[in-house]
Amino acid sequence: MSENFNAEEGNDTITITLEDDTELVCDVITIFPCQDKNYIALLPQNSGEEGEVYLYEFVDKGNDDIDLINIESDEEFEAVSDAFDEWLDSAEFDDMFGDEEDE
Repeated sequence: MSENFNAEEGNDTITITLEDDTELVCDVITIFPCQDKNYIALLPQNSGEEGEVYLYEFVDKGNDDIDLINIESDEEFEAVSDAFDEWLDSAEFDDMFGDEEDE
């Protein structure tokens, strides 16, 4: 998998290339710690709040150079998912993306 990280006016995006060579531009939801590592939660653009969130291990190499590493084990994925769920519980997720339905 490859990735391209862009930070523009507070809207961080990452373009990821999936195994089938499909490219997805994703909004960065958050970078969060779990078990002495950092992880990133990505939401593909135009997928809405109910879209599939992608979780990867996040390694910042400096100078806007990063690595996203697939989570291989079920145990690690479960721990990271739980940590992300805890982050969601403490954040106001609806406020991050706005209440477009209420307009």
